[in-house]
Amino acid sequence: MARARADGSPRKRLVTIILVLVTIGGLVYLYSQKSGESSVESVNKSLKQVSWKGVEDNDESSSGTSVVPKTIPVCDDRLSELIPCLDRNLIYQTRLKLDLNLMEHYERHCPMPERRYNCLIPPPPGYKIPIKWPKSRDQVWKANIPHTHLATEKSDQNWMVVKGEKIVFPGGGTHFHYGADKYIASIANMLNFPDNNINNRGRLRNVFDVGCGVASFGGYLLSSDVIAMSLAPNDVHENQIQFALERGIPAYLGVLGTKRLPYPSRSFELAHCSRCRIDWLQRDGILLLELDRLLRPGGYFAYSSPEAYAQDEEDRRIWKEMSALVERMCWKIAAKKNQTVIWVKPLTNDCYFRRALDTQPPLCKPNDDPDAVWGVNMEACITRYTDQMHKARGSGLAPWPARLTTPPPRLADFNYSADSFNKDMEVWQQRVSDYWTMLGNKVKPDTIRNVMDMKANLGSFAAALKDKDVWVMNVVPENGPNTLKIIYDRGLLGTVHNWCEAFSTYPRTYDLLHASTIFSDIIEKECSPEDLLIEMDRILRPKGFVIVRDKRSVVLAIKKFLPALHWEKVAISGVEQGSDQGKDDDAILIIQKKIWLTSESIRVSE
Repeated sequence: MARARADGSPRKRLVTIILVLVTIGGLVYLYSQKSGESSVESVNKSLKQVSWKGVEDNDESSSGTSVVPKTIPVCDDRLSELIPCLDRNLIYQTRLKLDLNLMEHYERHCPMPERRYNCLIPPPPGYKIPIKWPKSRDQVWKANIPHTHLATEKSDQNWMVVKGEKIVFPGGGTHFHYGADKYIASIANMLNFPDNNINNRGRLRNVFDVGCGVASFGGYLLSSDVIAMSLAPNDVHENQIQFALERGIPAYLGVLGTKRLPYPSRSFELAHCSRCRIDWLQRDGILLLELDRLLRPGGYFAYSSPEAYAQDEEDRRIWKEMSALVERMCWKIAAKKNQTVIWVKPLTNDCYFRRALDTQPPLCKPNDDPDAVWGVNMEACITRYTDQMHKARGSGLAPWPARLTTPPPRLADFNYSADSFNKDMEVWQQRVSDYWTMLGNKVKPDTIRNVMDMKANLGSFAAALKDKDVWVMNVVPENGPNTLKIIYDRGLLGTVHNWCEAFSTYPRTYDLLHASTIFSDIIEKECSPEDLLIEMDRILRPKGFVIVRDKRSVVLAIKKFLPALHWEKVAISGVEQGSDQGKDDDAILIIQKKIWLTSESIRVSE
């Protein structure tokens, strides 16, 4: 018994010491968390005290009770690739109950306002100004996206190769090891397009590439005057969309899950899936029916996958069931060769109406709006064509490039006339010319590549940039007229978004943000313009530009935030009191983001 007590005494002391250490560690952690939260809360309070209405002059003391923070905290270096609404850590922390089989964990889940990071996202150690287009299609700085996992995992498929300080993209893919250019030409050849050119004399312009990898397929389409929306989730193939955007290739973070994709009906002439590992048969073919919604009359789906050619029992079963499904959807095989099959959609509703009444999948209900996409669940039904498309036996669009400036038939859905369409183009051509004059020698022909128009309306800002070597992500607010289908009908790309939330992109992915009246809209919706400024900083590349066109009072309020954001004024117009330019809806502020590194980034770089 005495020995037992003697043996137990050191054990008890050890347990006591461990408990004390754990308690001290816990208190230190809680204190640090509270200090961090207090810092963010302090900035929050400062941000919320800024007056966004009634600012009448440029005097810093004029706003009375307005308080603008001198600095905004910098986020932890571990957040250098934060995507707030696609943050898996948030999902774990909030214990959201999501169906992984339906890919719900890759869909948007935004933090509540109290959980937002009100801090500036730092660049990674050693960050460099991105390589300019067109060289960027084939190479990027490794320091900007320090992830080389795909180079190893896909080494036999020529996705990407690490070479010193750069990551090089040979143009390969899972299905096209020998280059996307040859693969694209083979698709054109299968469809008997003239000269094996995928653009089919301008009749094929918009492409949707699902499961795009690093977007080499979309990158090589650009030389044929074809533009692709390359889509992939933020999944185990780390940072594939970030690589795409760093290369200067149009791309978007998203997934075929439970919600409609943020694109209107009849947006693309071609959808493409190259071993995208999607179960097209699940849930009564709902994902294939979502592609059907997006494809135009006579549109194609190019499918390169083992199911199209393999002879093992499981692949043959999938092929048989998929063939039966697309037949009931009125698709037909346009071509089948080697490892690729291309289906084509009907031009009219005739086939749909000839089907037996109980045929599955059914037609969507007549009152279903195929262009309602923001937060709308997918439906396992076929979207019929409008009467106009049915009678026209197609979309009625002009070939590219005339398509960009020709009023599309769906313009009538908004009661816009051809004259108003042409007037809108004239207005934005002049405005873009004025912007570039204000930018002056800050911008050279290769300075800007990735552009976002945060409130695109008819897409005329993007159309006015047609002679510049840029592409534009045209964003249409979710609560306004859904003009995104007009933008796609002009041969452009875009998405629907609610600017009260973070955008689905990585940090540092755009060179120019155009914000026309978007801040006034945010204020009217009673969302936070301060949060939007921080979100714009997240999206914007160092040395990138912001063009704000808004009420004079709003522009002056934004101007006061420039030091805290590490932004600097390039030019300002329309804020003079007592002048015709000083109207409250006609002020312009052009800003450039400075390049900066955290002390940790500098230490690691050295």
